[in-house]
Amino acid sequence: MSEGAPVDGISKGPGNPRAPLIVTAELPADVLAWADGLRRQHFPPERNQLRAHVTLFHALPHFVEAELSEALAKLAREGPPPARIDHLLKLGGGTALAIECPRMVELHCDIAERMHGLLTQQDQQRPRLHITIQNKVTPATARALQAELAPQLHPVAFRFHGFGLYAYEGGPWRPIRVFPFRR
Repeated sequence: MSEGAPVDGISKGPGNPRAPLIVTAELPADVLAWADGLRRQHFPPERNQLRAHVTLFHALPHFVEAELSEALAKLAREGPPPARIDHLLKLGGGTALAIECPRMVELHCDIAERMHGLLTQQDQQRPRLHITIQNKVTPATARALQAELAPQLHPVAFRFHGFGLYAYEGGPWRPIRVFPFRR
């Protein structure tokens, strides 16, 4: 990937080789555009450094990059798992779009098994798949958005595009590689 300024909340360039690794479930373009529009509209602008995303792992050690890349490439050889957004997830001080995708949860478990002993407490837990569209606001502000969006939210069926591998460097994420699912 090319060097340069952050694009869509993802920094470009070589960055810190010891940065923790993040794994995402990559959204298809149409769902990404819709969710990112909601995020730009409702996420506090001074805190919104990323585009809409679905985080599977928040902080894997940098030294597993080759092994992790091999595992993600292997798992991506299957077809894209079907998913569905059909309700809001209340985050206390925020709001998210909840995603139902049993196969992605299974894939998370497969990756977690391979990374046994290297996971943070957060990454050891069964994931609640979601796209955060608002965070770090007062509970009253979050409830107001949930009351506004709930009647407008209609089920959205989609298939994940692949896995994303990123480095966390304190701000926008540095992309390493995307592993698309076989179509």
